[in-house]
Amino acid sequence: MMRKPFHYIVGLTLVFSTLIFTSCKDDVLPKPSSQLRLDYPIAEYATFENHCPFSFDINSEAVIKEKTDCGFTITYPKMKATIYLTYKSVNGNIDKLLRDAQKLTYEHVIKADDILEQPYINADKKVYGMFYRVGGNAATNSQFYVTDSTKHFLTGSVYFYAKPNYDSIMPAADYIKNDMQNLMESLKWK
Repeated sequence: MMRKPFHYIVGLTLVFSTLIFTSCKDDVLPKPSSQLRLDYPIAEYATFENHCPFSFDINSEAVIKEKTDCGFTITYPKMKATIYLTYKSVNGNIDKLLRDAQKLTYEHVIKADDILEQPYINADKKVYGMFYRVGGNAATNSQFYVTDSTKHFLTGSVYFYAKPNYDSIMPAADYIKNDMQNLMESLKWK
């Protein structure tokens, strides 16, 4: 009988040992999914004034454009969001304007998890209103209206250029919500 050369046996042992040790590894598991962390700069505000009968503070990160009749769009290019402001004169129609503003908010109740109402009153500046925070996958996450009850009525709502998924847009929605509240609180009638 013929003997196998020593290097042949050592090589065969090495191959079998490698197979045994490498096959005993733990199973490879996929990495868990994660969310993108979004950090936004600290808001810096400046007063916005023009020919319209009101002024307010606006974030320096936002771009404002007048549409018609003192209606504005305030866009946030980095967040792909826009606040739409609509101005109406009060001519004995304050009840209708209030109903319309509230109706607009509560149309989102189908997709909303909840709607939080936050009244706003500044008697010194004669600014009265309501801020709505809409939770869940509604088309808008924040809305408001303000009025002096006799001459002026302004509404605002934010919309994102994406399918509503509140978990994904929550950091941007919170950032813009703070800007909208600041806009409301800094508003002055002329």
